[in-house]
This record gives sequence, C-alpha cells and structure tokens, in this order.
Amino acid sequence: LSHSKNVFSLCFSDGDGLADANNEELELKLNQCIENTLDKSLKTRQAGLKGLRGVLREQLLYDVLIDRRVTVTVSVEKCLKKGNGEEQVCAATLASLLCIQLEGGQEAVEVYRATRPLLVSILMDKTATAVARQSCASALGICCFVTADDIEEVSATMTVLETLFSPCGCEAGGVSGVLAAGQAQRALQASSLLAWTLLLTIYPASGLHALLQRHLSSLPELLSCEDVTVRIAAGETMALLFELSRELDQDFVFEGTEGLFSQLKALATDGSKHRGKCDRRKQRAIFRKVLHSVQDGEVLAETVKFGLECMYVNSWARKRTYEAFKEALGPGVWPHLQGNVLLRDIFELGPPILINAASVQATKLSKFERNNFNTATFKARTKSRAFLRDKRVDCWW
Repeated sequence: LSHSKNVFSLCFSDGDGLADANNEELELKLNQCIENTLDKSLKTRQAGLKGLRGVLREQLLYDVLIDRRVTVTVSVEKCLKKGNGEEQVCAATLASLLCIQLEGGQEAVEVYRATRPLLVSILMDKTATAVARQSCASALGICCFVTADDIEEVSATMTVLETLFSPCGCEAGGVSGVLAAGQAQRALQASSLLAWTLLLTIYPASGLHALLQRHLSSLPELLSCEDVTVRIAAGETMALLFELSRELDQDFVFEGTEGLFSQLKALATDGSKHRGKCDRRKQRAIFRKVLHSVQDGEVLAETVKFGLECMYVNSWARKRTYEAFKEALGPGVWPHLQGNVLLRDIFELGPPILINAASVQATKLSKFERNNFNTATFKARTKSRAFLRDKRVDCWW
C-alpha cells in the first residue's frame, strides 16, 4: 500500500503554503501529546492520550507516525499495563487507531503483536472495569481485522471474544449469565459480539460452515436479552450468518426457521411500554431489516456520502465493517475514507482522489442558494414533525 500524506496536503493540490503551516503545527501538537503520555502525572497522561486520540482520528499521519510508532507503542503498552479505567480505555483505542494509521503494514503488525497480550489480559480480567474491557474488545477486533493474515490468529481471537458473549461461555469470561448481567456487563457482551462479527467477515470459507452451524443455533438465545444493544448486535449477527450461509449454499435451510422468524417479528413490532421509546424505535427499525434479510434474503441498500464520493453498503458484512471503523474513528471516518489507503482498499474505493481546491469551490453553493435550501428544508421538516407527532406512526430518525 502506498503511503498516505497528511489530510491537508492529500485533499488539496493548491495552497501548499497553508498546508505546510498546518502540518508543522500538527506535528508540534502530536509531539507534545506523545510526550505527555509518558508523564508521571495521571492527569497529564490522560490529557496526552485523549489529545493523541483526537489527532489520530481526524488526520492522516502515516509519514509522521512511521518514525514515532515505537514511542507511541511503548506509551500504549505502559498505559494498558499500569493504568486503570479511563487510561486503559484511551490506550486501547489508540492501539486500534495506530494500526489503522499505519495502514495494516508490517509496522501495524508489530503494534498488534506488542499490544495483543495486554488487550486479552484486560479483556479476561474480572477485576478490570467493564468500560476498559469493552474498549479492549473493540480494539482487539479492529487490530486483528487490519493486521492478521493467519487463520489461526483470527480463530484464536474469535475464541477469546466468544467466551464473553456466548450463553454457554459467559461464566468463564466473567459474565454471570446473559439475562442476569448488569448494564455494564451487557455492554461488554455487545462489544465482544460485534468484534467477533467483524472478524467473521474475513473468516476463510473453508472453516466457515462448522462455525455457522454452531452459532446459528446458539445466538437466538441472545435475542431475549434485556439490553437493547445486545439484542440489536445479536440480530445483525444473525442476519450476517444467514447471508454467509446463503453464499456458501444457495439452498440453505435453517431447521429452527419458524421459531426464529416469530422471535424476529416480535422484536420488529415490539411495543412494550416498559422499554424506552427511543430503544423501541431503534429496535423496530433494525429488526425490520433483519427480518426481511433472514426471511426473504433481501439485500441492504444504504449509501454513505463523504466529500464528493459515495460508498454503497449492500451487505451485512460491509455494514459491520463500516460501523466498526466508524466507531473507532468517530467523526474522522470521512477524511480516512477519502485518503486512508487501507480503508479505500477494504471498501474497494480505488486510489485516493486528489481534489483541486478550485473544484471544491465550484461545488459550493452561494449564500443565497444556501438560504433558500435551508428555508425549504425547514418547511419540510416542520410538516414531517407535525405528522410524526401522531404516536401511531412508527419511525426511527
């Protein structure tokens, strides 16, 4: 993969002076954050970790990080090993961001090998905070997805994650039952399941059949969990399992089809008052898609727009992959989709497009056009909200 530049110089071919000034300022900020992560003060270290996390999310810094990766990796290792709570959360997130920034190359593999034992240790540690374990689960999934070429490595990581969400393995992983777990533990189950599902998208077809058969019969149990996040994660995973099963065998038939369809239909039309209105709407919106996909084989049709480009999300595997990177990168997912060679390769977007500043300016609307557009949008939104005040209307924003 070719080396990507800073986002300022990548996206615009004009204005080199401004880009250079921004690059210098950014490099100074990055150096200060790295220095702060090695400080003795907990507050300073946390501030450095958060600042570094923000910079790595928003900018493309391969050329800058390639010479500093060892220092940043050492900082992440120390914070994971000796830190606790919030410090471990930030450090785990940094591990995944570092692998993404290094574009999954040999340098990223070295980061993964250095941090993996610590991530697994915290993940399986019952005394660690639930939020730290949750962050480690997500980071482990992203890092393995980006760097692992060995099926045994992917399989071993999936086995670790499976112990935290599988109904029969919850006891071993420190979660006392799916239905009895606390809210924080349920969030850990959801994160572990989503990380496992991400790795499932790159699992070789040769060993996929046995894996699908085992989990198609066990995962429906998670659909009965009290937590909406776990239910949604389980539903999306079931949709992916059916999608992969049909790719392997066009005549695929699931033995417990009737019971599963009834369960999915109940979740897609759930109106239980003891659940929050937002949770009900979100659950219904997602499980309608899951039901149509599982029952009728309906294909997803979603579009993600970023800059002057757009990406089609037309499968559950692609949806899970995009959402995983979106969660890791936050608002910075768009700049990375535009310029990060790794993401563009994963989503088959082709090489980064060099955008001329004049072309960008030509696509912008004038102030008069923006005001007219905003006025029309405001009127349409007012009418829509007035209609949706009727409680009988089922809609998810």
